[in-house]
Amino acid sequence: MLYFGKIEVVNRLRRKDVYQTIKNYTINYDKTWIYDKIHHEINQFCSTHTLQEVYIDKFDQLDEALVSALQRDCDLFAPGIEVVAVRVTKPRIPESIRANYEEMEREKTKLLIAHQVIEAEKLRRVAEINARKHLAEKEAQQKMAAIEDQVFMDTKRAEADAEYYTAQKEAEANQLIFSAEYLESQHVQSLANSQFVVGERIPTALMFGNEGGILNVAKNKAAGAAGEFSNKAASTPYQH
Repeated sequence: MLYFGKIEVVNRLRRKDVYQTIKNYTINYDKTWIYDKIHHEINQFCSTHTLQEVYIDKFDQLDEALVSALQRDCDLFAPGIEVVAVRVTKPRIPESIRANYEEMEREKTKLLIAHQVIEAEKLRRVAEINARKHLAEKEAQQKMAAIEDQVFMDTKRAEADAEYYTAQKEAEANQLIFSAEYLESQHVQSLANSQFVVGERIPTALMFGNEGGILNVAKNKAAGAAGEFSNKAASTPYQH
């Protein structure tokens, strides 16, 4: 059984309905439609709800439910009465039941706290997993970039090595081809293949190269030298 220690009802009578309301229900109109009826409405509420709902789950709805119930009947039978507010204190229940409900409330609170802790831990782990995933992705990207850079450097190094090797081999080949002995032999061959023609108009000498080109080799600067070269040429038969 529940015991409500205190019930307060605030109401007022509209001025235009004062005469009719008092005429019908006397000056104690609120006793008929408020104070006597409030107990009935509380019994109705309790009969349609469980002890758990009345004492804990829906106790915060009791005041508004009583206001609505009282105003509904007043509007039908005493329209001049306006129910402003209802305030009901927490009901008292037997000690054994109260202790049981208090224990239930404590357990409920513990479960709620445990649930909140579990949810917080779950969120923390999810955040940690996401952070690790993000870090792993960044590390993978860095490793991939490092690999690509290394491949690029290796490619450039291989190209440079190939170019250097080719140039080195060409230089070695040129050293073998254009050796001192080779150049000397080319010089000798060039002289052997050349033609010297000495004419009457000394001191002019012409050299005919392998390709038919004519080069002015020398001109004597002194007339005496020219005469000497002329005398020798006159006594020397034609050579080639």
